[in-house]
Amino acid sequence: MGIMTVNPTTLETIKSFPPLTAEDIQSKLNVAESAFATYRHTSLSERSQWLMRAANRLEDPALSQQYATLMTLEMGKPIQEALAEVQKCAWVCRYYAEQAPLFLANQSIETDAQRSWVCYQPLGIILAVMPWNFPFWQVFRFAAPALMAGNVGVLKHASNVPQCALAIETILLEAGFPQGVFQSLLISAQQVEAVVKDRRVQAATLTGSEPAGASLAAIAGSQIKKTVLELGGSDPFIVLESADVDLAVATAVKARLLNTGQSCIAAKRFVIVDAIADQFLPKFIAAFADLTLGNPMETQTDIGPLATPAILEELEQQVQTAITHGAQLLIGGQRWSGLPGNFYQPTILSDITPDNPIYHQECFGPVALVFRVPDLATAITLANDSPFGLGASAWTTVSQEQDQLIQELEAGAVFINGMVKSDPRLPFGGIKRSGYGRELGIQGIHEFVNIKTVWVK
Repeated sequence: MGIMTVNPTTLETIKSFPPLTAEDIQSKLNVAESAFATYRHTSLSERSQWLMRAANRLEDPALSQQYATLMTLEMGKPIQEALAEVQKCAWVCRYYAEQAPLFLANQSIETDAQRSWVCYQPLGIILAVMPWNFPFWQVFRFAAPALMAGNVGVLKHASNVPQCALAIETILLEAGFPQGVFQSLLISAQQVEAVVKDRRVQAATLTGSEPAGASLAAIAGSQIKKTVLELGGSDPFIVLESADVDLAVATAVKARLLNTGQSCIAAKRFVIVDAIADQFLPKFIAAFADLTLGNPMETQTDIGPLATPAILEELEQQVQTAITHGAQLLIGGQRWSGLPGNFYQPTILSDITPDNPIYHQECFGPVALVFRVPDLATAITLANDSPFGLGASAWTTVSQEQDQLIQELEAGAVFINGMVKSDPRLPFGGIKRSGYGRELGIQGIHEFVNIKTVWVK
């Protein structure tokens, strides 16, 4: 696939970009190396000021509308969600602009030295390989802490959102960050290896698929370079007998279908105890039936197109294979033909057995898998029977059940009576095949620094 904007609503090719040549990449890494030599010595107060200016640009009504429209054009996100994404990017910029001085402050420790402390110093050029599904948020949640720590960034964005990549570079440049501190590399996936192996690149972070993460980690490992990976997810959404059913249903619909279901931390497996299933399921199905599919540029649209034809084809195949293996179709299960783009109906499947291929797969689109279980213990066992471990949502007002869920669910985050979401104040990441390392919070800014011990006598 080339580097191009293809409108997923109309399938029209809007703009194409030639990939950078090997010489272009070398030139940009030279610029980044030169920028780091001086940028690392800038003050936290200067960096904070530039990041605040970036937040101001993101919050400007005319600009935020422009950025949101660009996201919707390139990958089909409903416009209201795109606008919310731009505002969340402003939040993460403000958060790190304000908190980084505290997070990066020297930590004094008493030892046999006259003075000893831990300090946090930047590493250099960090490569970020980012996905199309949250084309602004994924980048800013990397860039805000990395740049505040004194690193410089090079971005390899997904090939279907090149204009978003260039817009983000412009935002940071116009906010005052020096030339070369953040650059977008319009390159193919095959060109990433050379960038990772370049001696000037110190570390890499990737959000994306398992194969992409495994490939990047292998290349970086061969060079002894650190990586942070945020990969797939098949998050459980557990509803127990004491749950507020109406609130759980409303949240379940949003948790599954935000971004047309194209989210790593979307709830994908709905694990409902028998005692409440007959209340939950009819309302869940009715809520899916009530959703509006259509042009994502229109504010009333709930479900837009999938980002690419390949994603649509894979999802369609997953559903058909699941039905062939005995899954019951409760609603949906087909493409939607109201517009020419990559549309798929909101779909719910039940009666999924462990030998059904979809049982252990991630569905990246508007498809929910429903499981009925007799009790809490069975719910936890089923939730953990997954190669993934990103997030988990569980619904109960019984404190003992809450404690058991928190202790036993195998995930990087557990949300009780709420939807799993990322928050600049909290570390974000997974376990098992969902990846390793953390973004956001104090932990996120410490991933790409030299945690240096200093001992003086």
